[in-house]
Amino acid sequence: MKRFEELKELVMSLEGDFSKFYDKGNQAAGTRVRKGMQEMKNLAQEIRVEVQNMKNEG
Repeated sequence: MKRFEELKELVMSLEGDFSKFYDKGNQAAGTRVRKGMQEMKNLAQEIRVEVQNMKNEG
């Protein structure tokens, strides 16, 4: 469950930048959103591998 909490925290930390980019057109916020989304993708992949390994073991 720790990994899920990490994922939720990452999503919540991006909320302000999403708002700044989409509502105010702040380009720097868009860069931070893209970086955060890449981190989210990597974390999701790690979680997928972890879950698959746990399934295969038991």
